[in-house]
Order: sequence, then structure tokens, then C-alpha cells
Amino acid sequence: MKKTVLVVVATAVLVSACTTTDPYTGDQKISNTAAGVGLGALAGAGVGLLAGGNDRRNALIGAGIGALAGGAIGATMDQNEAELRRQLEGTGVSVTRTGDQIILNMPSDITFNVDQDAVKPGFYPVLNSVALVLKKFKQTTVDVFGHTDSTGSAEYNFDLSQRRALAVANYLSGQGVDSRRFAVTGFGKTRPIASNATTEGRAQNRRVEIQLSPLT
Repeated sequence: MKKTVLVVVATAVLVSACTTTDPYTGDQKISNTAAGVGLGALAGAGVGLLAGGNDRRNALIGAGIGALAGGAIGATMDQNEAELRRQLEGTGVSVTRTGDQIILNMPSDITFNVDQDAVKPGFYPVLNSVALVLKKFKQTTVDVFGHTDSTGSAEYNFDLSQRRALAVANYLSGQGVDSRRFAVTGFGKTRPIASNATTEGRAQNRRVEIQLSPLT
């Protein structure tokens, strides 16, 4: 299946993004290669997401960003967490720590208008704060996940979740965060965190998540 998405990095480029199916979960997702083309197309040769997790890691280390090891892993993620909590307090974005990973949950009602994939201008300052932290602590990879509620078709929700995740990643890249750190995945309605039977539950399920992992 082919998706055509509009990605902006300093200016607009049109890319045709191939989607793939996870062999373990059956989830559809944008391929890492396609995401990298969109995020890094105008940043120069060799810049942009490569084909897989090891390629992303190798590209960053090859660019001179040192990998973390031993006690430095936990210490660096502790610093990331503390700074993110300070920057995002009172914004409506939650910060969750799971082991050495940090997840930022961005509810769609504060991030996007209904059925739209353009980030609300009022949310720019929040993403600017996230970008400041990402640029300060460069030794992390950044996965951006898009999710929807169960309203509408699977195809529609997958496409919307993918475009919203791309919009967030693209905005952060536009603020100077190295695009090689990003991977973008749209999950549609396949990963709810609350019941879709209630208005409140559906609101929780409509979200974009940013997952930070240490570069090791």
C-alpha cells in the first residue's frame, strides 16, 4: 500500500511513503526508510532515517554522537526525565518513565483540531520545549507513534495517525533536532489505552506519543 504525505523540513516536499506490516503484531506502519526520506530529504545527503534500528544507531554514532554505556545510561535518562517534567509541567502532556525509556503522551485535543493533521499553533511552545530538551541531550533515539480512537474505518484511522505522527516529528526536526534520530509509526486504532465505548475513553485513545530511548 502506498501513502502520499506532505512533509515540511524548511520547505515542502512531496514523498510517497510505503507502509509495511509488522510480522509479529499485524500492525500497519510507515516504513523507516520512507519516514527518513520525508524527515531528512532537505537536510543533506546521508541525513534522514535509515532502514532499521541498527542503521539509525550506526548513523548517529558515525556522526560523532557517542553511545551510552553502564551507569551513564540511567543517569542520562534521569536528566532527560527531570528536564522534561520541568519543561512540560501544566501543559497537558504526561511524562512516563519505564525502565530506561521515557514516553510523552500528547492528547490530540490539545495537539490537533478534529480530523486534522496540522499541529495547532497554540501547541508550538510545548513542542519547542520538547525540542530544547532533545537538543540538549543528544544521546537518545526518538520514536513518534500516532494513535486514534475506533471511530471510522481502519484505513482512515491508520492514515490520520500516521500523518499526525509525521507532523509532530517534522515540527521537532524543523526546530533543529537531528532527523536521523526519528522513527515514525502510525498505529491507527489498534492500540487503545482506554475503552472506546465512552467519550472519555475515546479522547484518551486519540494521542501522539514520543518515546525516548538511550543510544547504546
